[in-house]
Amino acid sequence: MSGRYPTLDSPAPTPYMTRARTTSPIRDNCRDDPDSRWGKTMRTTGDRIRHALSFEIIGILLVVPLAATGFGVHLHDVGVVAIAAATLATLWNYIYNLGFDRLMIRWMGTVHKTLPVRVLHAVLFETGLLMVTLPFIAWYLGMGLWQALLMDIAFAVFYLVYAFVFNWSYDQVFPLPKEA
Repeated sequence: MSGRYPTLDSPAPTPYMTRARTTSPIRDNCRDDPDSRWGKTMRTTGDRIRHALSFEIIGILLVVPLAATGFGVHLHDVGVVAIAAATLATLWNYIYNLGFDRLMIRWMGTVHKTLPVRVLHAVLFETGLLMVTLPFIAWYLGMGLWQALLMDIAFAVFYLVYAFVFNWSYDQVFPLPKEA
């Protein structure tokens, strides 16, 4: 077999296909396992869902009382904003982390994050989320964009620190395989 997929007797694996070969090179690129085609072990879909949901639930439990007290807004109103933002963030979290890991494998050959990569990861995540949540906060709380921006920045700073601590802790509790 020649062409796109290396055969079992290929002289050297490509950087993206470093796992041991199965009996079929097509199996390593199977459509039902999208992460396998990257040639590295990454988080499973179930693990990514557990990560996203636990991140958002713990975050809401922490941020709602802090924001209600800090901004003098009713707990209910902050709760609605936090739940709506968390729903958007959960979807963004899954998509963003999957894409970020794939880019890391392509560019760095691993999904293990160094300190600078973790900082970049958190900043880019929060910047993307800020762009989506700002209009919703202004509309729902009936405030101007400037006030909503200040509130959203406060949320972003909280979640920036929280994301760093949570993701580091998550990797300690649910570590990646060394070959990832």
